[in-house]
Amino acid sequence: TLVSVLAQRRRPVSTNTEEWNYRDGERVNMRGVANLTQILDNWRFDILSQMRGLLQNDHQALLPDYAIQPLAEALDDLYKEFNALKVHLGDLTEKFTAIESFIDEVKAGRAAQTNAGPAAA
Repeated sequence: TLVSVLAQRRRPVSTNTEEWNYRDGERVNMRGVANLTQILDNWRFDILSQMRGLLQNDHQALLPDYAIQPLAEALDDLYKEFNALKVHLGDLTEKFTAIESFIDEVKAGRAAQTNAGPAAA
């Protein structure tokens, strides 16, 4: 992450050194305010860049593990039920394949009887 911090862009430095009277008679050196603002802005940028990198590449290091046991068990049960339904659907598909074959044979037998019936009569 050190390489990513060094490669980040910085805001252009302003050379405005005027003094500003922001309260009754108090004078503030704008250069000092600008320097502090620049430092804080750079820190913010670096921290957010590092956090973004961690979230994208290693989110487990940044986010706590919220292992809520009832939720984890419910999700596990749901996964098991889903897999059981897939197996049951496969069984039903096999049974329907046999039924479809039988129906096709019955239809073919009726068609053969229908075609043979008028010719013999």
